[in-house]
Amino acid sequence: MSEASARQTILAIALLVCCAGWPGSALGLDHVTLRGDGQTIRVEGRTLVTAEDGGMLVQTRDGILWAVQPEELVEHTTDEVPFEPFTADELAEKLLGELPQGFEVFPTAHYVICYNTSRAYAAWCGSLFERLYKAFTSFWTHKQFELSEPEFPLVAIVFADKQSYVDFSREEVGDAVATIIGYYSLRTNRMVMYDLTGVETLNRNGAGGNTSSEIKQFLRRPDAPRTVATIVHEATHQIAFNCGLHARYSDCPLWFSEGIALYFETPDLTSSRGWRTIGGVNPPRLVQFHDYLNRRPADSLEKLIRDDERLRDAKQGMDAYAEAWALTYFLTRRYPEAYVAYLKRLSEKKPLFWDDAKTRLAEFKQAFGDDLGTLDAEFVRYMARER
Repeated sequence: MSEASARQTILAIALLVCCAGWPGSALGLDHVTLRGDGQTIRVEGRTLVTAEDGGMLVQTRDGILWAVQPEELVEHTTDEVPFEPFTADELAEKLLGELPQGFEVFPTAHYVICYNTSRAYAAWCGSLFERLYKAFTSFWTHKQFELSEPEFPLVAIVFADKQSYVDFSREEVGDAVATIIGYYSLRTNRMVMYDLTGVETLNRNGAGGNTSSEIKQFLRRPDAPRTVATIVHEATHQIAFNCGLHARYSDCPLWFSEGIALYFETPDLTSSRGWRTIGGVNPPRLVQFHDYLNRRPADSLEKLIRDDERLRDAKQGMDAYAEAWALTYFLTRRYPEAYVAYLKRLSEKKPLFWDDAKTRLAEFKQAFGDDLGTLDAEFVRYMARER
């Protein structure tokens, strides 16, 4: 099932939700048989949501979310075996059975990295992800927000070249995957990307090359920080959705979740210990926001908060993402305690319960004050001075 199809199914189920839990409250393991797209699929896991019409949201032991429409459901039984996520070894074995031939596993403390590129590149990815994980968890602990350990091992799939990555991902992401270098899937809970150095393509063409030196050469390129930032952005989403900052398929405002990912996408590629600064100025986003200020409408902040339309609109997306970063940057500095209180409220939202625009605005105002106009003026003045 594609990400887009999954969203449509989830929206349909959400309209008819009658009970929900996160995680599910079932004592035993659910066995679900469904039929869709001309095939029969059997999954086992725990039921997170049951709708009045019989639709279900099921989470399997590998962390994948299955949105089941009532017309797709063939059979549903429950046994007394308790739900337990796969261990890292069990998950690695399952992934290798699903991926094309030639993949291997590089495990780290929190990640299962499946790759068919060089082991050195997989190790570099593992180091990058673990440094981000440490920086992320340390940051929020310092802010007095209690994170949880990931229930499922964090999965990253790294292809040797762009074409094999695109071929693998097109069914889930669509043709747009050709324009992105990696992504985090809310449905599968996995990151998917490819080797950005291109060294494996050179090796297959007989050009040789040393992987370690190719990685260093790649990191010296002027565009390397921006490219790596994209991977860091997606990895931040994965950590946030697995450590209790947000729940997958909950109604966390898009500006908020994207703002946090943008806030962390300033990697220090020269440091072996991690990011020297978290949440520093994001130069490309700041430039974009300063440009937007020249044509920014008076209701820009209200529109950003009340729904996700601006961030999902291709014509408005660049400005909206820049403003989401800028708002996160501003609030964490000027109103840190209110920001964490707002974060705690959003982190408690359950899957498939959707707020209307009025509720979103009310929750924001409850955290940061009723006078949105005054806050907006302060926000614009503050960010206009940033360089």
